[in-house]
Amino acid sequence: MNIKVKRLHPDAILPTYATDGSGCFDLYAIARAPIGTGFPVLRTGLAFEIPEDHVMLVFSRSGHGFNHDVRLANCVGVIDADYRGEIRVKLTADSKANPLIVRPGDRIAQALVIPIAQMSFTEVDELSDTTRGTGGFGSTGA
Repeated sequence: MNIKVKRLHPDAILPTYATDGSGCFDLYAIARAPIGTGFPVLRTGLAFEIPEDHVMLVFSRSGHGFNHDVRLANCVGVIDADYRGEIRVKLTADSKANPLIVRPGDRIAQALVIPIAQMSFTEVDELSDTTRGTGGFGSTGA
């Protein structure tokens, strides 16, 4: 499947897959920013045309989390098919022990485009029974 990408800034880097087996593609920063002081919003300089009935999910990079205690501020970004604006990433530092400085061209997030189905909703008085029932919050491991 091909996805249309519009470069909004001359320094923007088109997404790439790090390896042939990568499930997500990398998104890159176009400007320098220290992470942990003011939690800047990082620009990618790119806008996408996500196919109808699909969504783009933006995730943290595992290296940021394991090496710098840095993650996406909203944990997972959801880019709807009808959004045509720039993809921006906000990173949050959970620790100041090993600071991260983002430089132009650094990978700042990873993303995945998947098919989705919009559902209709029917209000009912009762739901069907299951073995689990209303057990939650770790109840299956108890």
